[in-house]
Amino acid sequence: MYIAVTGSKNNKDIYIYQSFRKKDGKSSSRIYKKLGKYNTLLEQFDGDNEKLMAWAKSEAAKETDLYNERTGKVTVEFSQAACIPMNETRSFHAGYLFLQQLCTELRLDNICRVIKGRHKFKYDLHAILTDLVYASVLSPSSKLSSYNFCKTILEPPKYEIQDVYRALSVIAEESDFIQSELYKNSNFIHPRNQKILYYDCTNYYFEIEEESGLKHYGKGKENRPNPIVGMGLFMDADGIPLAFDVFPGNQNEQTTLKPLEKKIIKDFNCSEFIFCSDAGLGSANNRAFNSIGNRAYVITHSLKKMKQEDRDIALNPTQFRKAGSTDFIDIRTLDETDDEVFNSIYYKEVPVVTGDLDETLIVTYSPKYKAYQQRIRSCQIERAEMIINSPCKKRKGKNQNDPMRFVKNTAVTNDGEIAENKVYEIDEEQIAKEELYDGFYAVMTNLEGNIEEIIKINKQRLEIEENFRIMKTEFEARPVYVRRDDRIKAHFMTCYISLLLYRLLEKKIGNSYTTEQIIETLRSMKMTLLNTANGYVPSYTRTEITNSLHKTFGFRTDYEFIKKSTMRSIIKQTKEIDLP
Repeated sequence: MYIAVTGSKNNKDIYIYQSFRKKDGKSSSRIYKKLGKYNTLLEQFDGDNEKLMAWAKSEAAKETDLYNERTGKVTVEFSQAACIPMNETRSFHAGYLFLQQLCTELRLDNICRVIKGRHKFKYDLHAILTDLVYASVLSPSSKLSSYNFCKTILEPPKYEIQDVYRALSVIAEESDFIQSELYKNSNFIHPRNQKILYYDCTNYYFEIEEESGLKHYGKGKENRPNPIVGMGLFMDADGIPLAFDVFPGNQNEQTTLKPLEKKIIKDFNCSEFIFCSDAGLGSANNRAFNSIGNRAYVITHSLKKMKQEDRDIALNPTQFRKAGSTDFIDIRTLDETDDEVFNSIYYKEVPVVTGDLDETLIVTYSPKYKAYQQRIRSCQIERAEMIINSPCKKRKGKNQNDPMRFVKNTAVTNDGEIAENKVYEIDEEQIAKEELYDGFYAVMTNLEGNIEEIIKINKQRLEIEENFRIMKTEFEARPVYVRRDDRIKAHFMTCYISLLLYRLLEKKIGNSYTTEQIIETLRSMKMTLLNTANGYVPSYTRTEITNSLHKTFGFRTDYEFIKKSTMRSIIKQTKEIDLP
Protein backbone atom coordinates (compact mmCIF):
# COMPACT_ATOMS: atom_id res chain seq x y z
CA MET A 1 0.00 0.00 0.00
CA TYR A 2 1.10 3.58 -0.61
CA ILE A 3 0.07 7.21 0.09
CA ALA A 4 -1.56 9.54 -2.46
CA VAL A 5 -2.68 13.21 -2.09
CA THR A 6 -5.51 14.22 -4.46
CA GLY A 7 -7.79 17.22 -5.01
CA SER A 8 -7.54 20.93 -5.77
CA LYS A 9 -5.08 23.30 -4.10
CA ASN A 10 -7.37 24.23 -1.20
CA ASN A 11 -9.33 20.98 -1.02
CA LYS A 12 -6.84 18.10 -0.89
CA ASP A 13 -7.40 14.68 0.64
CA ILE A 14 -4.85 12.08 1.81
CA TYR A 15 -5.64 8.46 0.88
CA ILE A 16 -4.08 5.03 1.37
CA TYR A 17 -4.08 3.26 -2.00
CA GLN A 18 -3.82 -0.49 -2.56
CA SER A 19 -2.25 -2.04 -5.64
CA PHE A 20 -3.96 -5.10 -7.11
CA ARG A 21 -4.11 -7.16 -10.29
CA LYS A 22 -7.25 -7.37 -12.42
CA LYS A 23 -8.72 -10.60 -13.79
CA ASP A 24 -7.10 -9.88 -17.18
CA GLY A 25 -3.69 -9.76 -15.46
CA LYS A 26 -3.21 -5.99 -15.71
CA SER A 27 -2.12 -4.09 -12.58
CA SER A 28 -4.25 -1.32 -11.09
CA SER A 29 -4.90 0.49 -7.80
CA ARG A 30 -7.84 1.49 -5.64
CA ILE A 31 -8.57 3.60 -2.57
CA TYR A 32 -8.17 1.46 0.52
CA LYS A 33 -8.68 4.09 3.25
CA LYS A 34 -9.09 7.87 3.58
CA LEU A 35 -6.84 9.46 6.21
CA GLY A 36 -8.49 12.93 6.08
CA LYS A 37 -8.28 16.44 4.67
CA TYR A 38 -4.75 17.49 3.89
CA ASN A 39 -5.03 21.03 5.36
CA THR A 40 -6.71 19.80 8.55
CA LEU A 41 -4.07 17.15 9.13
CA LEU A 42 -1.29 19.61 8.30
CA GLU A 43 -2.46 21.88 11.12
CA GLN A 44 -2.11 18.93 13.56
CA PHE A 45 1.57 18.67 12.58
CA ASP A 46 2.17 22.45 12.92
CA GLY A 47 2.41 22.90 9.17
CA ASP A 48 5.32 20.43 8.85
CA ASN A 49 4.62 18.53 5.62
CA GLU A 50 7.48 16.06 6.17
CA LYS A 51 6.10 14.97 9.55
CA LEU A 52 2.62 14.67 8.06
CA MET A 53 3.82 12.44 5.20
CA ALA A 54 5.94 10.32 7.54
CA TRP A 55 2.90 9.74 9.71
CA ALA A 56 0.76 8.91 6.67
CA LYS A 57 3.32 6.38 5.44
CA SER A 58 3.46 4.75 8.87
CA GLU A 59 -0.34 4.42 8.80
CA ALA A 60 -0.12 2.79 5.37
CA ALA A 61 2.48 0.34 6.72
CA LYS A 62 0.22 -0.54 9.66
CA GLU A 63 -2.73 -1.14 7.35
CA THR A 64 -0.52 -3.30 5.13
CA ASP A 65 0.49 -5.46 8.11
CA LEU A 66 -3.11 -5.78 9.30
CA TYR A 67 -4.28 -6.70 5.80
CA ASN A 68 -1.54 -9.29 5.39
CA GLU A 69 -2.32 -10.74 8.82
CA ARG A 70 -5.97 -11.15 7.89
CA THR A 71 -5.28 -12.62 4.45
CA GLY A 72 -2.12 -14.52 5.29
CA LYS A 73 -0.04 -12.45 2.89
CA VAL A 74 3.52 -11.33 3.61
CA THR A 75 5.80 -8.68 2.23
CA VAL A 76 9.41 -9.52 1.48
CA GLU A 77 11.91 -6.91 0.41
CA PHE A 78 14.68 -7.62 -2.08
CA SER A 79 17.36 -5.42 -3.56
CA GLN A 80 18.54 -5.51 -7.16
CA ALA A 81 21.85 -4.05 -6.04
CA ALA A 82 22.66 -6.47 -3.20
CA CYS A 83 24.42 -9.81 -3.73
CA ILE A 84 23.45 -12.84 -1.72
CA PRO A 85 25.90 -13.63 1.12
CA MET A 86 28.94 -15.79 0.35
CA ASN A 87 28.67 -19.54 1.09
CA GLU A 88 25.08 -19.26 2.34
CA THR A 89 22.84 -22.25 1.60
CA ARG A 90 19.40 -21.22 0.39
CA SER A 91 17.97 -24.49 -0.95
CA PHE A 92 16.95 -27.16 1.56
CA HIS A 93 15.47 -30.65 1.26
CA ALA A 94 12.17 -31.10 3.09
CA GLY A 95 11.15 -34.60 1.92
CA TYR A 96 12.99 -36.12 4.87
CA LEU A 97 10.34 -34.71 7.26
CA PHE A 98 7.95 -37.57 6.40
CA LEU A 99 10.70 -40.11 7.04
CA GLN A 100 11.57 -38.32 10.27
CA GLN A 101 8.01 -38.64 11.52
CA LEU A 102 8.11 -42.37 10.76
CA CYS A 103 11.41 -42.69 12.66
CA THR A 104 9.70 -41.03 15.62
CA GLU A 105 6.75 -43.43 15.38
CA LEU A 106 9.24 -46.31 15.29
CA ARG A 107 10.78 -44.90 18.50
CA LEU A 108 14.23 -44.92 16.98
CA ASP A 109 15.34 -42.29 19.49
CA ASN A 110 14.51 -44.67 22.37
CA ILE A 111 16.40 -47.49 20.64
CA CYS A 112 19.50 -45.29 20.29
CA ARG A 113 19.16 -44.15 23.91
CA VAL A 114 19.28 -47.78 25.10
CA ILE A 115 22.29 -48.46 22.89
CA LYS A 116 24.11 -45.42 24.25
CA GLY A 117 23.70 -46.80 27.75
CA ARG A 118 25.71 -49.86 26.70
CA HIS A 119 28.56 -47.99 25.01
CA LYS A 120 30.90 -45.10 25.70
CA PHE A 121 30.50 -42.43 23.04
CA LYS A 122 29.58 -38.74 23.06
CA TYR A 123 28.24 -38.27 19.54
CA ASP A 124 24.51 -38.22 18.74
CA LEU A 125 23.88 -41.77 17.46
CA HIS A 126 20.22 -41.06 16.74
CA ALA A 127 21.06 -38.06 14.54
CA ILE A 128 23.74 -39.99 12.67
CA LEU A 129 21.61 -43.09 12.08
CA THR A 130 18.54 -41.16 10.94
CA ASP A 131 20.61 -38.90 8.69
CA LEU A 132 22.19 -41.94 7.04
CA VAL A 133 18.71 -43.34 6.45
CA TYR A 134 17.42 -40.06 4.99
CA ALA A 135 20.42 -39.86 2.66
CA SER A 136 19.94 -43.50 1.64
CA VAL A 137 16.43 -42.68 0.41
CA LEU A 138 16.91 -39.14 -0.90
CA SER A 139 20.50 -39.11 -2.19
CA PRO A 140 22.17 -42.54 -1.96
CA SER A 141 25.96 -42.51 -2.21
CA SER A 142 29.08 -42.93 -0.06
CA LYS A 143 29.06 -42.05 3.64
CA LEU A 144 31.01 -38.84 2.99
CA SER A 145 28.57 -37.81 0.27
CA SER A 146 25.67 -38.67 2.57
CA TYR A 147 27.17 -36.44 5.27
CA ASN A 148 27.49 -33.56 2.79
CA PHE A 149 23.93 -34.13 1.57
CA CYS A 150 22.60 -33.87 5.11
CA LYS A 151 24.02 -30.35 5.30
CA THR A 152 21.29 -29.39 2.83
CA ILE A 153 18.30 -30.60 4.87
CA LEU A 154 16.43 -28.21 7.15
CA GLU A 155 18.34 -29.57 10.17
CA PRO A 156 22.03 -29.85 9.17
CA PRO A 157 24.34 -32.18 11.15
CA LYS A 158 25.91 -31.00 14.40
CA TYR A 159 28.36 -33.91 14.40
CA GLU A 160 31.52 -34.45 12.34
CA ILE A 161 32.23 -36.96 9.57
CA GLN A 162 34.57 -38.96 11.81
CA ASP A 163 31.65 -39.52 14.17
CA VAL A 164 29.76 -41.21 11.31
CA TYR A 165 32.46 -43.84 10.83
CA ARG A 166 32.73 -44.43 14.59
CA ALA A 167 28.95 -44.88 14.78
CA LEU A 168 28.97 -47.52 12.02
CA SER A 169 30.79 -49.96 14.32
CA VAL A 170 28.17 -49.49 17.05
CA ILE A 171 25.29 -49.85 14.57
CA ALA A 172 26.78 -53.13 13.32
CA GLU A 173 27.27 -54.48 16.85
CA GLU A 174 23.68 -53.62 17.81
CA SER A 175 22.14 -54.79 14.52
CA ASP A 176 20.12 -57.65 16.05
CA PHE A 177 18.76 -55.42 18.82
CA ILE A 178 17.80 -52.65 16.39
CA GLN A 179 15.96 -55.10 14.13
CA SER A 180 13.98 -56.73 16.93
CA GLU A 181 12.98 -53.34 18.41
CA LEU A 182 11.98 -51.94 15.02
CA TYR A 183 9.81 -55.00 14.45
CA LYS A 184 8.02 -54.55 17.78
CA ASN A 185 7.55 -50.80 17.32
CA SER A 186 6.43 -51.08 13.70
CA ASN A 187 3.27 -52.79 14.93
CA PHE A 188 2.12 -49.39 16.23
CA ILE A 189 2.22 -48.05 12.67
CA HIS A 190 1.03 -51.09 10.70
CA PRO A 191 0.12 -54.34 12.51
CA ARG A 192 2.55 -56.94 11.21
CA ASN A 193 1.21 -59.97 9.39
CA GLN A 194 3.64 -62.74 10.34
CA LYS A 195 1.36 -65.62 9.33
CA ILE A 196 3.50 -66.04 6.20
CA LEU A 197 7.23 -65.26 6.10
CA TYR A 198 9.13 -64.99 2.85
CA TYR A 199 12.89 -65.46 2.60
CA ASP A 200 15.34 -64.83 -0.20
CA CYS A 201 18.99 -63.96 -0.73
CA THR A 202 20.90 -61.61 -2.99
CA ASN A 203 24.42 -60.26 -3.16
CA TYR A 204 26.21 -56.96 -3.58
CA TYR A 205 29.50 -56.32 -5.29
CA PHE A 206 32.56 -54.29 -4.31
CA GLU A 207 34.76 -52.45 -6.78
CA ILE A 208 37.87 -54.22 -5.53
CA GLU A 209 39.81 -57.31 -6.58
CA GLU A 210 41.14 -58.84 -3.34
CA GLU A 211 39.08 -61.02 -1.02
CA SER A 212 38.90 -60.31 2.70
CA GLY A 213 36.43 -60.76 5.56
CA LEU A 214 32.88 -60.98 4.19
CA LYS A 215 34.05 -60.05 0.68
CA HIS A 216 34.62 -63.18 -1.41
CA TYR A 217 34.31 -64.26 -5.00
CA GLY A 218 31.07 -66.11 -5.54
CA LYS A 219 28.18 -66.48 -7.94
CA GLY A 220 27.03 -62.87 -8.24
CA LYS A 221 23.53 -61.98 -9.42
CA GLU A 222 25.05 -59.48 -11.89
CA ASN A 223 27.89 -61.74 -13.07
CA ARG A 224 30.51 -59.10 -12.24
CA PRO A 225 34.15 -60.13 -11.73
CA ASN A 226 34.22 -58.60 -8.24
CA PRO A 227 34.15 -59.93 -4.68
CA ILE A 228 30.63 -60.00 -3.26
CA VAL A 229 28.85 -60.15 0.08
CA GLY A 230 25.54 -61.98 0.53
CA MET A 231 22.38 -60.72 2.18
CA GLY A 232 19.41 -62.76 3.41
CA LEU A 233 16.08 -60.98 3.94
CA PHE A 234 12.85 -62.03 5.63
CA MET A 235 9.62 -60.29 4.61
CA ASP A 236 6.15 -60.54 6.16
CA ALA A 237 2.90 -61.27 4.32
CA ASP A 238 2.33 -57.54 3.60
CA GLY A 239 5.69 -57.08 1.86
CA ILE A 240 7.27 -55.26 4.83
CA PRO A 241 10.85 -56.34 5.70
CA LEU A 242 11.16 -58.29 8.92
CA ALA A 243 14.85 -59.09 9.46
CA PHE A 244 18.11 -59.45 7.56
CA ASP A 245 21.64 -60.72 7.89
CA VAL A 246 24.81 -60.63 5.81
CA PHE A 247 27.15 -63.50 5.04
CA PRO A 248 30.35 -64.16 3.05
CA GLY A 249 29.96 -64.01 -0.71
CA ASN A 250 31.17 -67.60 -1.16
CA GLN A 251 28.76 -69.14 1.38
CA ASN A 252 26.02 -71.48 0.20
CA GLU A 253 22.72 -69.58 0.46
CA GLN A 254 20.89 -72.65 1.79
CA THR A 255 22.94 -72.54 5.02
CA THR A 256 21.93 -68.93 5.76
CA LEU A 257 18.28 -69.67 6.52
CA LYS A 258 18.38 -71.48 9.86
CA PRO A 259 20.49 -68.97 11.86
CA LEU A 260 18.31 -66.01 10.86
CA GLU A 261 15.05 -67.93 11.26
CA LYS A 262 16.10 -69.10 14.74
CA LYS A 263 16.79 -65.49 15.65
CA ILE A 264 13.32 -64.46 14.47
CA ILE A 265 11.67 -67.26 16.44
CA LYS A 266 13.58 -66.24 19.57
CA ASP A 267 13.76 -62.42 19.41
CA PHE A 268 10.59 -61.62 17.45
CA ASN A 269 8.29 -64.08 19.21
CA CYS A 270 7.27 -65.59 15.86
CA SER A 271 6.89 -69.36 16.07
CA GLU A 272 3.78 -70.15 14.00
CA PHE A 273 4.08 -69.26 10.33
CA ILE A 274 4.21 -70.56 6.79
CA PHE A 275 7.70 -70.31 5.32
CA CYS A 276 7.92 -69.48 1.61
CA SER A 277 11.00 -69.27 -0.62
CA ASP A 278 12.32 -70.28 -4.01
CA ALA A 279 13.72 -73.68 -4.92
CA GLY A 280 17.32 -72.59 -4.35
CA LEU A 281 16.63 -72.15 -0.64
CA GLY A 282 14.20 -75.04 -0.28
CA SER A 283 16.62 -77.86 0.45
CA ALA A 284 15.34 -80.98 2.23
CA ASN A 285 17.04 -79.80 5.46
CA ASN A 286 15.36 -76.39 5.28
CA ARG A 287 11.99 -77.97 4.56
CA ALA A 288 12.44 -80.35 7.49
CA PHE A 289 13.34 -77.42 9.76
CA ASN A 290 10.08 -75.71 8.81
CA SER A 291 8.05 -78.84 9.52
CA ILE A 292 8.71 -78.51 13.26
CA GLY A 293 5.98 -77.33 15.63
CA ASN A 294 3.34 -75.16 14.00
CA ARG A 295 5.46 -74.15 11.03
CA ALA A 296 4.81 -75.18 7.43
CA TYR A 297 6.29 -74.35 4.05
CA VAL A 298 5.53 -73.53 0.42
CA ILE A 299 8.62 -73.84 -1.79
CA THR A 300 8.91 -73.41 -5.53
CA HIS A 301 10.06 -76.59 -7.25
CA SER A 302 11.98 -77.00 -10.51
CA LEU A 303 10.24 -79.34 -12.92
CA LYS A 304 13.33 -79.47 -15.11
CA LYS A 305 15.46 -80.89 -12.29
CA MET A 306 13.05 -83.67 -11.38
CA LYS A 307 13.74 -87.29 -12.22
CA GLN A 308 12.37 -88.26 -15.61
CA GLU A 309 9.72 -90.58 -14.14
CA ASP A 310 8.44 -87.94 -11.70
CA ARG A 311 8.56 -85.24 -14.37
CA ASP A 312 6.45 -87.30 -16.72
CA ILE A 313 3.78 -87.65 -14.03
CA ALA A 314 3.89 -83.92 -13.24
CA LEU A 315 3.60 -82.85 -16.89
CA ASN A 316 0.98 -85.44 -17.85
CA PRO A 317 -1.88 -83.28 -19.24
CA THR A 318 -4.59 -85.37 -17.55
CA GLN A 319 -5.88 -85.24 -13.95
CA PHE A 320 -5.83 -81.43 -13.76
CA ARG A 321 -8.54 -79.44 -12.00
CA LYS A 322 -9.64 -75.86 -12.45
CA ALA A 323 -9.12 -73.80 -9.31
CA GLY A 324 -12.40 -73.95 -7.37
CA SER A 325 -13.67 -77.11 -9.10
CA THR A 326 -13.41 -80.85 -8.34
CA ASP A 327 -13.82 -82.04 -11.95
CA PHE A 328 -10.80 -83.50 -13.73
CA ILE A 329 -9.67 -81.84 -16.97
CA ASP A 330 -7.31 -82.79 -19.77
CA ILE A 331 -5.58 -79.50 -20.46
CA ARG A 332 -5.03 -80.53 -24.10
CA THR A 333 -8.79 -80.03 -24.62
CA LEU A 334 -8.80 -76.43 -23.40
CA ASP A 335 -9.88 -73.66 -25.78
CA GLU A 336 -7.20 -71.16 -24.82
CA THR A 337 -8.71 -68.49 -27.08
CA ASP A 338 -11.59 -68.22 -24.62
CA ASP A 339 -10.94 -65.33 -22.16
CA GLU A 340 -12.15 -67.27 -19.14
CA VAL A 341 -9.95 -70.26 -19.96
CA PHE A 342 -7.00 -68.02 -20.80
CA ASN A 343 -7.15 -66.31 -17.39
CA SER A 344 -7.82 -69.44 -15.34
CA ILE A 345 -5.33 -71.59 -13.42
CA TYR A 346 -5.43 -75.40 -13.48
CA TYR A 347 -3.63 -77.66 -11.03
CA LYS A 348 -2.89 -81.24 -10.03
CA GLU A 349 -1.60 -82.69 -6.75
CA VAL A 350 1.15 -85.29 -6.69
CA PRO A 351 1.97 -86.97 -3.32
CA VAL A 352 5.73 -87.12 -2.68
CA VAL A 353 7.77 -88.80 0.05
CA THR A 354 11.19 -87.24 0.73
CA GLY A 355 12.91 -89.08 3.57
CA ASP A 356 10.71 -88.52 6.62
CA LEU A 357 8.73 -85.75 4.89
CA ASP A 358 5.25 -86.36 3.51
CA GLU A 359 4.84 -83.64 0.91
CA THR A 360 2.60 -82.61 -1.93
CA LEU A 361 3.84 -81.37 -5.28
CA ILE A 362 1.30 -78.92 -6.69
CA VAL A 363 1.71 -78.49 -10.44
CA THR A 364 -0.15 -75.55 -11.98
CA TYR A 365 -0.88 -74.77 -15.60
CA SER A 366 -1.80 -71.30 -16.84
CA PRO A 367 -2.55 -70.47 -20.50
CA LYS A 368 -1.74 -66.85 -19.75
CA TYR A 369 1.65 -67.79 -18.31
CA LYS A 370 2.25 -70.03 -21.33
CA ALA A 371 1.59 -67.11 -23.70
CA TYR A 372 3.95 -64.94 -21.69
CA GLN A 373 6.77 -67.50 -21.87
CA GLN A 374 6.23 -67.98 -25.60
CA ARG A 375 6.37 -64.22 -26.17
CA ILE A 376 9.62 -63.89 -24.22
CA ARG A 377 11.20 -66.85 -26.02
CA SER A 378 10.18 -65.46 -29.40
CA CYS A 379 12.07 -62.23 -28.65
CA GLN A 380 15.10 -64.21 -27.48
CA ILE A 381 15.08 -66.30 -30.66
CA GLU A 382 14.98 -63.11 -32.73
CA ARG A 383 18.02 -61.85 -30.84
CA ALA A 384 19.74 -65.21 -31.40
CA GLU A 385 19.12 -64.90 -35.16
CA MET A 386 20.60 -61.39 -35.14
CA ILE A 387 23.69 -62.73 -33.37
CA ILE A 388 24.06 -65.51 -35.95
CA ASN A 389 23.89 -63.01 -38.81
CA SER A 390 26.30 -60.54 -37.20
CA PRO A 391 30.09 -60.71 -37.73
CA CYS A 392 30.82 -60.42 -34.00
CA LYS A 393 32.33 -63.27 -31.98
CA LYS A 394 29.68 -65.69 -30.74
CA ARG A 395 29.99 -66.76 -27.14
CA LYS A 396 27.43 -68.18 -24.73
CA GLY A 397 26.91 -66.20 -21.54
CA LYS A 398 26.30 -67.50 -18.02
CA ASN A 399 22.78 -66.09 -17.77
CA GLN A 400 20.08 -68.76 -18.08
CA ASN A 401 18.11 -66.38 -20.33
CA ASP A 402 21.03 -65.79 -22.70
CA PRO A 403 19.64 -66.03 -26.28
CA MET A 404 22.79 -67.91 -27.32
CA ARG A 405 21.34 -71.03 -25.69
CA PHE A 406 19.20 -71.33 -28.83
CA VAL A 407 22.27 -71.34 -31.08
CA LYS A 408 24.21 -74.46 -32.02
CA ASN A 409 27.38 -74.62 -34.05
CA THR A 410 28.78 -77.26 -36.38
CA ALA A 411 32.43 -77.51 -37.38
CA VAL A 412 33.02 -77.53 -41.15
CA THR A 413 35.38 -80.26 -42.46
CA ASN A 414 37.56 -79.96 -45.51
CA ASP A 415 39.22 -83.07 -46.99
CA GLY A 416 38.89 -84.90 -43.71
CA GLU A 417 40.39 -82.08 -41.67
CA ILE A 418 38.43 -79.86 -39.27
CA ALA A 419 38.54 -76.28 -40.45
CA GLU A 420 38.57 -73.27 -38.12
CA ASN A 421 35.25 -71.94 -39.37
CA LYS A 422 31.98 -72.97 -37.75
CA VAL A 423 28.42 -72.84 -39.00
CA TYR A 424 25.90 -71.36 -36.54
CA GLU A 425 22.17 -72.05 -36.68
CA ILE A 426 19.08 -72.00 -34.47
CA ASP A 427 18.85 -75.05 -32.21
CA GLU A 428 15.30 -76.29 -32.82
CA GLU A 429 15.80 -79.20 -30.43
CA GLN A 430 16.60 -76.84 -27.55
CA ILE A 431 13.52 -74.74 -28.33
CA ALA A 432 11.34 -77.88 -28.31
CA LYS A 433 12.75 -78.90 -24.91
CA GLU A 434 11.83 -75.55 -23.37
CA GLU A 435 8.37 -75.55 -24.94
CA LEU A 436 7.51 -78.66 -22.91
CA TYR A 437 7.38 -76.51 -19.75
CA ASP A 438 5.37 -73.59 -21.14
CA GLY A 439 2.60 -72.61 -18.75
CA PHE A 440 3.68 -75.02 -16.00
CA TYR A 441 4.78 -74.07 -12.49
CA ALA A 442 5.25 -76.18 -9.37
CA VAL A 443 5.52 -75.80 -5.59
CA MET A 444 6.35 -78.29 -2.86
CA THR A 445 4.42 -78.01 0.40
CA ASN A 446 3.42 -79.87 3.54
CA LEU A 447 0.19 -77.86 3.82
CA GLU A 448 -3.18 -79.45 3.32
CA GLY A 449 -6.37 -77.75 2.30
CA ASN A 450 -7.14 -74.82 0.01
CA ILE A 451 -4.99 -75.11 -3.11
CA GLU A 452 -5.93 -71.61 -4.27
CA GLU A 453 -4.59 -70.18 -1.02
CA ILE A 454 -1.30 -72.08 -1.44
CA ILE A 455 -0.96 -70.75 -4.99
CA LYS A 456 -1.68 -67.23 -3.73
CA ILE A 457 0.97 -67.56 -0.99
CA ASN A 458 3.61 -68.51 -3.53
CA LYS A 459 2.59 -65.78 -5.99
CA GLN A 460 3.22 -63.08 -3.38
CA ARG A 461 6.83 -64.26 -3.10
CA LEU A 462 7.65 -61.93 -5.99
CA GLU A 463 7.35 -58.98 -3.59
CA ILE A 464 10.61 -59.90 -1.91
CA GLU A 465 12.29 -59.53 -5.30
CA GLU A 466 10.73 -56.06 -5.44
CA ASN A 467 12.29 -55.25 -2.07
CA PHE A 468 15.72 -56.21 -3.38
CA ARG A 469 15.13 -54.14 -6.50
CA ILE A 470 14.24 -51.08 -4.43
CA MET A 471 17.38 -51.46 -2.32
CA LYS A 472 19.66 -51.96 -5.29
CA THR A 473 18.09 -49.50 -7.74
CA GLU A 474 16.34 -46.75 -5.77
CA PHE A 475 18.57 -46.78 -2.68
CA GLU A 476 21.69 -47.70 -4.69
CA ALA A 477 22.96 -50.16 -2.08
CA ARG A 478 25.53 -51.32 -4.65
CA PRO A 479 28.41 -50.99 -5.14
CA VAL A 480 29.33 -50.94 -1.45
CA TYR A 481 31.89 -48.22 -0.67
CA VAL A 482 32.90 -49.26 2.87
CA ARG A 483 35.47 -52.02 3.40
CA ARG A 484 35.51 -53.20 7.03
CA ASP A 485 33.08 -56.00 7.91
CA ASP A 486 31.42 -54.03 10.72
CA ARG A 487 30.88 -51.04 8.46
CA ILE A 488 29.54 -53.28 5.71
CA LYS A 489 26.92 -54.65 8.11
CA ALA A 490 26.09 -51.10 9.27
CA HIS A 491 25.68 -50.04 5.64
CA PHE A 492 23.08 -52.75 5.10
CA MET A 493 21.45 -51.84 8.40
CA THR A 494 20.78 -48.32 7.08
CA CYS A 495 19.55 -49.76 3.76
CA TYR A 496 17.23 -52.11 5.68
CA ILE A 497 15.78 -49.28 7.79
CA SER A 498 15.32 -47.20 4.62
CA LEU A 499 13.37 -50.06 3.04
CA LEU A 500 11.27 -50.48 6.20
CA LEU A 501 10.46 -46.74 6.25
CA TYR A 502 9.56 -46.74 2.58
CA ARG A 503 7.22 -49.75 2.90
CA LEU A 504 5.50 -48.22 5.94
CA LEU A 505 5.13 -44.89 4.13
CA GLU A 506 3.68 -46.75 1.15
CA LYS A 507 1.10 -48.42 3.41
CA LYS A 508 0.20 -45.09 5.02
CA ILE A 509 -0.63 -43.35 1.75
CA GLY A 510 -2.56 -46.34 0.44
CA ASN A 511 -0.38 -48.18 -2.11
CA SER A 512 -1.71 -45.85 -4.80
CA TYR A 513 1.57 -44.87 -6.43
CA THR A 514 4.64 -46.57 -7.87
CA THR A 515 7.95 -46.74 -6.03
CA GLU A 516 9.57 -44.44 -8.58
CA GLN A 517 6.80 -41.83 -8.18
CA ILE A 518 7.02 -41.78 -4.39
CA ILE A 519 10.83 -41.69 -4.18
CA GLU A 520 11.12 -39.04 -6.89
CA THR A 521 8.50 -36.91 -5.13
CA LEU A 522 10.36 -37.07 -1.81
CA ARG A 523 13.63 -36.17 -3.52
CA SER A 524 12.09 -33.20 -5.33
CA MET A 525 10.58 -31.59 -2.24
CA LYS A 526 12.91 -28.64 -1.69
CA MET A 527 12.38 -25.33 0.09
CA THR A 528 14.06 -22.04 -0.85
CA LEU A 529 15.04 -19.68 1.98
CA LEU A 530 14.17 -16.17 0.80
CA ASN A 531 16.50 -14.52 3.27
CA THR A 532 17.61 -15.12 6.83
CA ALA A 533 14.98 -12.81 8.32
CA ASN A 534 11.89 -14.16 6.57
CA GLY A 535 11.07 -17.73 5.64
CA TYR A 536 10.72 -20.39 2.96
CA VAL A 537 8.86 -20.89 -0.29
CA PRO A 538 8.34 -24.38 -1.82
CA SER A 539 10.40 -24.95 -4.96
CA TYR A 540 8.76 -28.21 -6.01
CA THR A 541 5.65 -29.19 -7.94
CA ARG A 542 2.53 -29.78 -5.93
CA THR A 543 0.95 -33.09 -7.02
CA GLU A 544 -1.57 -35.67 -5.85
CA ILE A 545 1.29 -37.47 -4.10
CA THR A 546 2.40 -34.38 -2.15
CA ASN A 547 -1.25 -33.77 -1.20
CA SER A 548 -1.54 -37.35 0.01
CA LEU A 549 1.70 -37.10 2.01
CA HIS A 550 0.63 -33.87 3.71
CA LYS A 551 -2.85 -35.15 4.48
CA THR A 552 -1.53 -38.43 5.90
CA PHE A 553 1.22 -36.93 8.06
CA GLY A 554 -0.74 -33.93 9.31
CA PHE A 555 1.44 -31.01 8.21
CA ARG A 556 1.89 -28.98 5.02
CA THR A 557 4.99 -27.61 3.33
CA ASP A 558 3.19 -26.47 0.16
CA TYR A 559 1.95 -23.04 1.25
CA GLU A 560 3.17 -20.14 -0.88
CA PHE A 561 5.20 -18.89 2.06
CA ILE A 562 6.20 -20.54 5.34
CA LYS A 563 7.64 -18.44 8.13
CA LYS A 564 10.71 -19.71 9.90
CA SER A 565 8.76 -20.05 13.13
CA THR A 566 6.13 -22.15 11.32
CA MET A 567 8.79 -24.39 9.84
CA ARG A 568 10.32 -24.89 13.29
CA SER A 569 6.88 -25.97 14.51
CA ILE A 570 6.57 -28.48 11.67
CA ILE A 571 9.99 -29.94 12.45
CA LYS A 572 9.07 -30.16 16.13
CA GLN A 573 5.81 -31.92 15.24
CA THR A 574 7.66 -34.66 13.33
CA LYS A 575 9.75 -35.36 16.44
CA GLU A 576 6.99 -35.33 19.05
CA ILE A 577 4.34 -37.78 17.95
CA ASP A 578 1.86 -38.93 20.59
CA LEU A 579 2.56 -42.63 21.00
CA PRO A 580 0.48 -45.27 22.81
